[in-house]
Amino acid sequence: MKAVADYRPYGWRAKIGLIVPSTNTINEPEFWRLAPKGVTIHTGRATLLGKATEESYFRMAEAVKVAADDLATAEVDVVAYGCTSGSIVCSLQDIVQDLQQRTKVPAVATAGAVVAALRALGSKCVAVATPYVDFVNESERRFLQDYGFQVASLHGLRLGETQEERRGIGRVPPEHIYRMAMACNRPEADTIFVSCTNLATIDVIAQIEADTGKPVVTSNQACFWACLRLLGLPDRIEGHGRLLSECLSPITMDSFALPATAKAA
Repeated sequence: MKAVADYRPYGWRAKIGLIVPSTNTINEPEFWRLAPKGVTIHTGRATLLGKATEESYFRMAEAVKVAADDLATAEVDVVAYGCTSGSIVCSLQDIVQDLQQRTKVPAVATAGAVVAALRALGSKCVAVATPYVDFVNESERRFLQDYGFQVASLHGLRLGETQEERRGIGRVPPEHIYRMAMACNRPEADTIFVSCTNLATIDVIAQIEADTGKPVVTSNQACFWACLRLLGLPDRIEGHGRLLSECLSPITMDSFALPATAKAA
């Protein structure tokens, strides 16, 4: 093999492959803003059409396979499926396993990254803010409980009854996300989780943490953190929450695993 095969003018530390729903306009720019020197983002899109239904998520999961095949040709070092609800309504384990098989690199889906992030922070009880419709909110509640977390509260905007509402998630201003987080906060919650990769969260994480005294996990923050730590990159990223500034140790695929009690059930 010629020497040029090892050259990388960009992404010389890592190339992250990211698959987002076609309507998502927030995940990519937030990943780019978080990326440390030498880390690049390479994106594929999975078509998402219509209102939020189980069928729409399963159709998108099929489109994810095509995007994964495309990203494999870009020689990425890790691949992430950037959709929290899509990796909850559909099987998280099946999605991740398929991504690994297609790309031959470590893979993560956002829901799994959130689990790993909560575990890294020592979280036991979460307050959850989402933009989702009711059936997705209930799916998320069950998902978190299956992974061993108590859900103190869940506040949803109920967006997704139409395609336009789904797009509207990406228009929610960060100031309102702050208010969502404060509204869902409860004394018994030790962590606040803001769910959805199409919510612009990274500019308000530090303020929420300062005003509540609790760590904050958001979908994009957790997924980007998981990509770095899966690759063993220990970068401390300041200004976007304790997860990125304090949880610096590598993680493995076991970080996303279901507890033994859930598997037995």
